[in-house]
Order: sequence, then structure tokens, then C-alpha cells
Amino acid sequence: MSGADPDDGLVNPRQLFVVSGPSGVGKNTVADELCRRGLAVRAVTATTREPRRGERDGTDYLFVSEEEFRRWIKQGRLLEYTRYVGSYYGTPVASVNRAAASGLPVLLTIDVDGGLQVKEHWPQVTLVFLEPPSEAELRRRLEGRGQDEEEAIEQRLRRARQEMGYAQHYDYRVANDRLDEAVARIKEIMGERYRVDENYSRPET
Repeated sequence: MSGADPDDGLVNPRQLFVVSGPSGVGKNTVADELCRRGLAVRAVTATTREPRRGERDGTDYLFVSEEEFRRWIKQGRLLEYTRYVGSYYGTPVASVNRAAASGLPVLLTIDVDGGLQVKEHWPQVTLVFLEPPSEAELRRRLEGRGQDEEEAIEQRLRRARQEMGYAQHYDYRVANDRLDEAVARIKEIMGERYRVDENYSRPET
């Protein structure tokens, strides 16, 4: 797995916060709440899988064909990428830089493989690992989504056990037991690592 050439770079790596964790742990829910409160913006990632019910192209993901995704890999247009459960996932560099134009912290919700790829090239990026309260609770959340068959759930749980082993390589670990508490902790982390008032002046309206 490989991302973009580090020299092609991010506008401001310190502005980027990667949130990783097992499937079903609530990465997108936490990120969406931070954005809803005006505390951050999200960079949209790309995938070759089919959209799930209610997902919107360009908002939840950039849904692209495998042929186009492979072309992006060859052109070095991806910050990171991985293949998971038969589909490609990756982050276009342009997507992060567009989000960074807001001046707010940029959230990127990707798996641990992608997070470590980004950190290797840009050490200033902050990695946050979102942990479930327990494996039993993670299973309950996966089953509650109603999006996967039992075999797929078991596959995601096996993957989750592997991912938990990489949490030690992340800058911060945050338990997502209660949404408000997880959001508050990540807000604190963003304030520690990137101060909006020192890095960006909002235009007058």
C-alpha cells in the first residue's frame, strides 16, 4: 500500500486529524457531531464499494469505479489507500486540501493502515484511535446497523482485533462509550494540537 509522494504534500499537515478505529465503533458519528458543532470539517474519502442506503456521493464518500481508483493510484493522487472487504478505500490529496481552506481542523476517518501511512509521510498529522467499550458492544453495534450478514460481521470483528493491536502507535486513544464524552475529548485534542485563532483569520461578512 502506498499513498501520494510526500513532496506533493498537504497544505498544512498540523491541521489534519486522522480518526481510526474498528468498523462500527462510531468514527463517522463522532466526526459528524464535531462538524455539526462547527469545530471541524471533514475530508471526503473515496471508495469502490456500492453506496449504502442513505449515503450520498460527494458527501459521505466519493463513489468511483475500481478502474478510476487504480488510475488515481498510478497518478499519485491519493494520500493513502487500502483494500478492505473486497473494496478499495483512499483519500485524495485534493480533498484534504479543499477542506483545509476552511481554516478549521480537518477530520479524516480512515482505517489504521491508512492512518499509519499518513503519519509516516507527515509526522505533524495527529492520529486519534477511537476504541469501543468492549468487543461485545462492538458486535451489538455492527448487528444493529443491519448492513452486514453474519459472515461479514465476523470478518469485521476479526479485523477489529487486529486493528486494536496498532492503537499503541497512535498519538491518542479515545473510548467511544458515550458520544458527548468522545466528542469533548477530541475537541480538547484538536485544541492542543492546532489552534484555529492562531492559524486562520475568518473573513469578515
